[in-house]
Amino acid sequence: MAITLGANQYGKAEVRLVTVSRTGPVHAIRDLTISTSLRGDLADTHLTGDNAKVVPTDTQKNTVYALARQEPVGQVEEFALRLARHFVDNHEHITGARVSVAEHGWDRITVNGTPHDHAFSRSSDERRTAVATVDDRGTRVVSGLSDLVVLKSTGSEFHGFAKDRYTTLPETTDRILATAVTATWRHGSPTLSTKDWDASFTSARTAILAAFADTHSLSLQQTLFAMGRAVLEAEQGITEIRLVLPNKHHFAVDLSPFGLDNDNEVFHAADRPYGLIEGTVVRDGTDDGDPRDEW
Repeated sequence: MAITLGANQYGKAEVRLVTVSRTGPVHAIRDLTISTSLRGDLADTHLTGDNAKVVPTDTQKNTVYALARQEPVGQVEEFALRLARHFVDNHEHITGARVSVAEHGWDRITVNGTPHDHAFSRSSDERRTAVATVDDRGTRVVSGLSDLVVLKSTGSEFHGFAKDRYTTLPETTDRILATAVTATWRHGSPTLSTKDWDASFTSARTAILAAFADTHSLSLQQTLFAMGRAVLEAEQGITEIRLVLPNKHHFAVDLSPFGLDNDNEVFHAADRPYGLIEGTVVRDGTDDGDPRDEW
């Protein structure tokens, strides 16, 4: 039986990059976590230890910093594309590059009603994400967000579900619905060269929030589809969206031992175990292609 080397890739994970724009007295900061991954003619390093074609992961890290200095980071998708193209264009034996970027948000601190010129506070755990892939199949971009925590105090039900001898969950027609949204959406290739990534991201995020708020939910699955559909309706350049929604359970506390009622006002927020709802919403007629790199 022959033993051969299969698919392989390597890169630098979670490079931390913070840039400060000092073009005037009012500074702006960008806070990014970037991971690179390269593929190509790399059999020799695996089979014989010959590293002649290996671009060191330390070089990949340094490239992130150098390109961030040469010109502004700009939109996160643009920066991911710039890095991916750099590795493919400048190293003949590298045939594919995948670059993922997560942006951490900061807000200006307000002092006496005025935003401070150079002092910031972390806004939340939410991150804007982007993944750019450049290889022999072309150029592909996936945008997204993670840890967008949302909650609605009513407008959610859950009943009529399958039951067996192990079922203890009561049916409800009024519950808290809460989740931390992770969403990734694929852009159609024809739009990549002229895409206003910031406007597209804002539109998609707005659609996700509106659908969560406005959908009277009979299940988190129904809400997931409504959110995905809203994004595709708002942004024609997006071909599909994947959503991952952990169900952040809130259980009404039984206060009867203390002689108190509880009309859906006092809850225990449980962090685990939790339901995990996942799904993809696809535009009709869209070729899903091969998503192995982008997601």
